[in-house]
Amino acid sequence: MSSLPQRTLRKAVHFTGYGLHSGQPVKVTFAPAPANWGVRFHRQDIAGEPAWISAGAAQVADTRLCTQIVNEAGVAVATIEHLMAALHALGIDNLTIALDAPEMPAMDGSAAPFLSLLQSGGLEALAAPRRALKVLEVIEVSDGDRKAALYPYDGALFEFSIDFDHPAIGQDSLSFDLLREDFAQALSRARTFGFLSQLEALRQTGRARGGAFDNAVVLDARRVLNPEGLRYADEFVRHKLLDAIGDTYIEGLPLIGHYVGHKAGHALTSALMQTLLSRPSAWKITEALDALDSRQALPLRHSAAESTTKARAATL
Repeated sequence: MSSLPQRTLRKAVHFTGYGLHSGQPVKVTFAPAPANWGVRFHRQDIAGEPAWISAGAAQVADTRLCTQIVNEAGVAVATIEHLMAALHALGIDNLTIALDAPEMPAMDGSAAPFLSLLQSGGLEALAAPRRALKVLEVIEVSDGDRKAALYPYDGALFEFSIDFDHPAIGQDSLSFDLLREDFAQALSRARTFGFLSQLEALRQTGRARGGAFDNAVVLDARRVLNPEGLRYADEFVRHKLLDAIGDTYIEGLPLIGHYVGHKAGHALTSALMQTLLSRPSAWKITEALDALDSRQALPLRHSAAESTTKARAATL
């Protein structure tokens, strides 16, 4: 077995969209980054050093209907979970995300557009070994009958179960092996969902102001209202799995372990990651070995140097 190389993009990718909760327009650039840089957001609408926000469990500040991270200066970026899921699935360790608003764009409410955009930039291997976050002990957090847990496991297995008192959703469960199953086909197109009855109250609190049929599955008391219907028969549990894959990548390190969520959301998965990292005996940073990664998402271009891109890319 050999160590996998860290990955970044080969070239910058530019796109635009609207925030799901803020409703604000946003311009975004995904830019290559050097080895050991991690996943960092750059708020270009804010001048100076406070504009930089590094992804990390300690930076999670708000988990109401999305995952928001904030830096020490109080500068935040929200709704990062679908992008983080795409990064986790593609094995991208290092990336700069430049944006000119406080929220990532909703796109179509899934991870599929981010996956496609990242793939359009190509992947490049860096001259540094890939690191992974390996679970060594059982970690569990709960809130009433809601639960999230991590177990030691030589792979990246995710399981989720839901139980909604709604005729179009009900009970469902699903497991997904991130290293051996096709994220693009099985999960990436699953959209976020919400209930029409809650929409006005959410908008009064500054949430869901950009929500629409083209970026979410919307339900009334009985049925799905989107004219095109669902993308998967079990789209709801698939989206919950997608969120968990994104939220467990908050450190920008692939997970080696077994995640189990029951009726969990961003808050519980974030608490789970924070609890794990607060217990030094429960985890370790290890090199990601090729035996633990069978993905062939894109051909990698290997660079002789660590990276040809400066830390704060001049392309931004």
